[in-house]
Amino acid sequence: MILLNSAFSSEAVSEALDIFKTEFPLAIWETLYVTILSTAFAIVIGLPIGILLVAGEKNGILPIPKWLLQTINIIINLLRSIPFLILMMMAIPLTRALIGTSVGTVASIVPLVIASFPFVARLIESSLREINPSIIETAQSMGATPLQIITKVMIPESVPSLISNMTIAVTTILGYSAMSGIIGGGGLGKIAINYGYYRYKDLVMILAVILLIILVQIFQSVGTLLATKSDKRLKGKK
Repeated sequence: MILLNSAFSSEAVSEALDIFKTEFPLAIWETLYVTILSTAFAIVIGLPIGILLVAGEKNGILPIPKWLLQTINIIINLLRSIPFLILMMMAIPLTRALIGTSVGTVASIVPLVIASFPFVARLIESSLREINPSIIETAQSMGATPLQIITKVMIPESVPSLISNMTIAVTTILGYSAMSGIIGGGGLGKIAINYGYYRYKDLVMILAVILLIILVQIFQSVGTLLATKSDKRLKGKK
């Protein structure tokens, strides 16, 4: 009770409001910047891998050697099994080599992409596996090439599921971005850690957490709306 009273004392509230006005706007921008950019890079890397995991199977439209497919699966599973905090530490040499530093908002993008692209690849694989096989068989019987089937059949048919899964990816990366504050990454996570953990300013940490929750809700609502609008089955019912 004493701790709760001190956290919400007039002095603590006044200090938290000052920090909110001066530091939170930039922190919100940094969080959005890192999250959106990391998601974009993760999709660029994860999309072809996710497609290959489906199309490259023995009975797929673009079979690849079994050993290669197994190797890709093993690498993805290994990267997904490493906790993000440990992965951030392991990625420091690579981050320093690519960015020139391992500290800061931009530097946090490297471990975020490494941690998220295997997750994105699995989500894309899951979306593509939901497609009715008869649709692909029809496209093959009409003489469509593997590239045409991928770009004009598989991806368009799985758009609602892809949007839903990418929404999950965005919210997951947003959570990862908050943890990147431990290695000096910017954003709301840095504020929560610097003020809430190191300086015991609980109210500032609570405000940062509330804003993170609001951002998650915004991303989720937008993603759900886009997925619903792109679903042909729902359009047919109207």
